[in-house]
Amino acid sequence: MPIKVPDELPAVNFLRNENVFVMTDTRAHLQNIRPLKVLILNLMPKKIETENQFLRLLSNSPLQLDIQLLRIDNRESRNTPTEHLNTFYRNFEDIKDNNYDGLIITGAPLGLVDFDDVAYWPQISEILSWAKKHVTSTLCICWAVQAALNILYDLPKQTLDKKLSGVYEHINLEPHALLTRGFDETFLAPHSRYAAFPVETIKAFTDLDILATSEQAGAYLMASRDKRLVLVTGHPEYDADTLGAEYLRDREAGLQPVLPENYFPHNDASKKPKAAWRSHGHLLFANWLNYYVYQITPFDLREMNPTLE
Repeated sequence: MPIKVPDELPAVNFLRNENVFVMTDTRAHLQNIRPLKVLILNLMPKKIETENQFLRLLSNSPLQLDIQLLRIDNRESRNTPTEHLNTFYRNFEDIKDNNYDGLIITGAPLGLVDFDDVAYWPQISEILSWAKKHVTSTLCICWAVQAALNILYDLPKQTLDKKLSGVYEHINLEPHALLTRGFDETFLAPHSRYAAFPVETIKAFTDLDILATSEQAGAYLMASRDKRLVLVTGHPEYDADTLGAEYLRDREAGLQPVLPENYFPHNDASKKPKAAWRSHGHLLFANWLNYYVYQITPFDLREMNPTLE
């Protein structure tokens, strides 16, 4: 089944060119199906690119999804047209009385910024607290994981000495868990972050189950036992060239970035990299949608919070 998005969203044509089944609002209204309502809080600067990446992963499911895009505030974006934001994105005030089957919070380029210095830190805290009553399952990516661990578990920010950038091998610790069902014993996933996620710290100070780790990248996939929270410290949504674009951007800015590990063929930045993590990324999102959202969400979303009308 397809994802349902507004007719004019740029992702419609982009994904259709990849033979991804996308259903517009116009066609969806003709079907008598209760789609899963999934909210995406997009914190990345290049919002259209990020939309394409996540919608691609969400499309790999037999479930019909009603996607709604959320922005953190009304500030102008240097990387996304204002018209696009005003047309396709909602503000939190507009949706806070609604319930959702799923919430995805993307990463953000804030690895070296203290939480107290993040301009929208109060909003992030409010949304994560709101999600406890209004969302069946919340999935956080990269920086959003660090934010969630601080807000929900009071874990302090931990920062690496240098940026972790590259494609790393991960170990599937719980092959029979619902979220890792179908995963290989080892799999690849990209990382691009300054945040540190030590396995021992997660074990000592949270009640999360750690489902996959990496010797180089630390904890990768974590989940609460009630399935309400999933944390992914890497970027399974990345395109093949995303890490390379980040590296070249930082190099042109004079930041002397480290070459992404295990990424460019023969460590030659002039050569085109290939994605080796797509199948795992699609399976991760399909498992989340099925086992952590669809199987436990109420048919009538109003049942999630009886005080709502």
